[in-house]
Amino acid sequence: MKYSVSFFIVLLFIVSGLLFFQYQVYSDKLETGQGEFTYTQEIEIEYRNQSLDIRQHFRNLPNQTIEITWPQLATNPDCFLESEQTCERLSEDKTKFNVGESRSQSLSYVIPLDGGLKSSQLLKDIFASLNNGTVSYSIIHISTDSQIGGQWVTGLPLIGQQSLTLVNYVMFSGQGDVNEIYYQSDDLTLQHKTDEISIYSNTKIDESLSEQIKNIQFLNDEHISIVNGDNLSGDQGERILFLKGLTLAGLNQRVILSQIDTLYTFENQPNWMKEVVAAFVTGTISEDNMSAQIVNELLSNMSDKQLDNWVTKLEQLKGTKITATTLDEKLSEVFNMYTEFFVLNVDGEELQPLQFSDPRKLMVNEKYTEEVQSVFQNGLMYYSADELLALLGYEVSEGPNGYYVDSELRKFRFPENFNFYVFNQRRYDTISNPIIKIMDKRYIEESWLQRLFLVEIEKNENDIIISPITTLQ
Repeated sequence: MKYSVSFFIVLLFIVSGLLFFQYQVYSDKLETGQGEFTYTQEIEIEYRNQSLDIRQHFRNLPNQTIEITWPQLATNPDCFLESEQTCERLSEDKTKFNVGESRSQSLSYVIPLDGGLKSSQLLKDIFASLNNGTVSYSIIHISTDSQIGGQWVTGLPLIGQQSLTLVNYVMFSGQGDVNEIYYQSDDLTLQHKTDEISIYSNTKIDESLSEQIKNIQFLNDEHISIVNGDNLSGDQGERILFLKGLTLAGLNQRVILSQIDTLYTFENQPNWMKEVVAAFVTGTISEDNMSAQIVNELLSNMSDKQLDNWVTKLEQLKGTKITATTLDEKLSEVFNMYTEFFVLNVDGEELQPLQFSDPRKLMVNEKYTEEVQSVFQNGLMYYSADELLALLGYEVSEGPNGYYVDSELRKFRFPENFNFYVFNQRRYDTISNPIIKIMDKRYIEESWLQRLFLVEIEKNENDIIISPITTLQ
């Protein structure tokens, strides 16, 4: 019994120590502003003197240090005294909210507009944000002089708008964050609205399209706005999307690509990569030539089980940065073979087929070599011809009539894209080409290597061993 009590006391000390350590780490994170949190915001925007005067109210803030990211264009950043407490946590240098009990804080700043407010103007990255914070709900109020008409769009659902004697006023509210607003002075009207999407157009939407919109697949709950037309910069927003001509296919693709952007981070990657990820995650087919080719190439090489595994891995990448290397790592895991399929296609204008590298060491004529490349393609094994055949004692060259491989007793010519080869001046017809080009490099298929160049190939877990089986070289 005494031993049991002693063991229990020791165990209690260990658990208490771990809990104290975890609490200390958690407390340190709060004090340094590393703890993640959610908050709500209300933004008041007033356009005057060719500037946007903004008052931004943050609510439901945690009792920890919170770093503030001001908009790059912001001038006159300061606190806004909405109540006695709404300025008490702002640091003297205005870069953070200090630890404090007040759950609401307010900021004010000005965004100058070069040349004033212009029609069809998309204004991006104009609001302050809080580091490590996620906005759960936003409310936006916009007011202008009564002489300034037109339509504002924010990406949030439109709640109401009113023209008064001195001002025009509009209000939006909904789930999530807002980083942009759009203004158009001429006719633009909210033509269609659901919980997920609003469509603004200067023409009425066909009733059949309104019904079909219900079939669009949405990947998250955040509302988006579609504007029928262009903006001055030609850019797409995060929750404000521009589309010429309202069709179901166009809407579906624009919505999916936009929401894929909210789930993944694509930095300096070709647009087809985003479309490929969207195609697999949503089960849709891209109309873009390159992305469609990439998807078809992968589908034609995947079993149903591998496809399910691939989609699962893409789902697991949500919230991360996507690069060609990242996708190749996951694709290699799916096939259990190393590939650089996405990397090879990043800069190419034509599709480079799916191929795999063999990680095993290669031994030729009893010597290990790193010169010879070995790849799988279409279920066949290939070796880089120039390097391998040279190690087997042949001279290789390119001539006007094909690829030449010569030794003292054995001379080959392989015409490109013709189903025959010439050996010692005699022609032999073939069904497949012994030597092919992959990425402008010549490779010889494994069974042809054995048949024509009289080698024995032995494979184990770590090595591929290629040895001549005669002395006819």
